[in-house]
Amino acid sequence: MSADEKVAKDLVETLKDGRDGFASAAEKLRDSDNPTAASTMQRFSEQRAGFARDIVALGHDYGDDVDESGSVAAKVHRGWLSLKDAVTGEDAAAVIGAAVSGEDHAVSEYEKALQESDLSEGFRAVVQQQHTAIVAARDEVKALQHTS
Repeated sequence: MSADEKVAKDLVETLKDGRDGFASAAEKLRDSDNPTAASTMQRFSEQRAGFARDIVALGHDYGDDVDESGSVAAKVHRGWLSLKDAVTGEDAAAVIGAAVSGEDHAVSEYEKALQESDLSEGFRAVVQQQHTAIVAARDEVKALQHTS
């Protein structure tokens, strides 16, 4: 398995978790006193879905199937798992806090990917571009903590 394929599989799993986590957070926040946070979460859910599609398409261009479930270890370490508990409560601040934790995990996964020395130039450029957007998203979600 190439370095691109391995990293792509890991990132697609992270992106799917982010997509689902943000969608859950948006649903929970729709009825809160912070509708702006709900629309922000929905926007980031859609962003993550797009990022995953981009990586999967890039993998297909190389003949790799990167849209498959990750390892058990990857599932155990997903950053969005804490959202499950927050979504069952009524506290918007807890939901946003869980989103921040998920985003911290996503940023670390992208930073780990960028440390891989054997990535192709084209794939590295996509990962770098997405990393920049994910850092900005994390910062925006962190800012929501101060408005909830």
